[in-house]
Amino acid sequence: MYKLVIFDLDGTLVDSLEDLGNACNEALSRFGYPVHPMDSFRYFVGDGVPMLIKRALPENERSEENIARVKAVFDEIYGRTYNVCTRPYEGIPELLQRLKNEGILIAVASNKPDNFTQTIVSGMFGDMFSYVSGKKEGFEKKPDPQIALHIMEKLDVSPCDTLFAGDSAVDMQTALNAGCDSIGCLWGFRTLKELTDNKAKYIAKSPEDIFNAALKK
Repeated sequence: MYKLVIFDLDGTLVDSLEDLGNACNEALSRFGYPVHPMDSFRYFVGDGVPMLIKRALPENERSEENIARVKAVFDEIYGRTYNVCTRPYEGIPELLQRLKNEGILIAVASNKPDNFTQTIVSGMFGDMFSYVSGKKEGFEKKPDPQIALHIMEKLDVSPCDTLFAGDSAVDMQTALNAGCDSIGCLWGFRTLKELTDNKAKYIAKSPEDIFNAALKK
């Protein structure tokens, strides 16, 4: 049995695509930039807000200055609208409680800015998690393993006793870089091929599969 399961947030614990996409499109439109269909945001998100903005901007408009000014507007909009449509995926709250009942620690490691990560996790899951971290100063974003390793250190769990659950290549690469096992979630924003190409040890078609994998080791 694993001692710790670290979860990605967007596309793994919560379906946040519509709120992220709407906030980004509104920010883009304020500056006269083209907006995008919601499905495009499946491949824009996952690497932090600056990269989301960069990908959403036209190629010839991706200067640091433009990214910064659109991001500032995005942050203001998303700060008001982050929970309009965002909800936990079906079965996730029950999964978290079952893991805790087994004595397995649970944590969150996200590339979303830490303030948004803390707000969303506490608002939707209360104090269920033993540790929650978004992207913050002094820490590299995933797939750098720094955040994951920091969580393991804080909770006194080794990489070999840790399972990392996520929905993207970034998450699978984070697990590899941190020396822990990974499980790819098919209900998220990316594809089975992306997860298997990036060496997911397990594949979860439902939250139940994460529970079963956590007990396997």
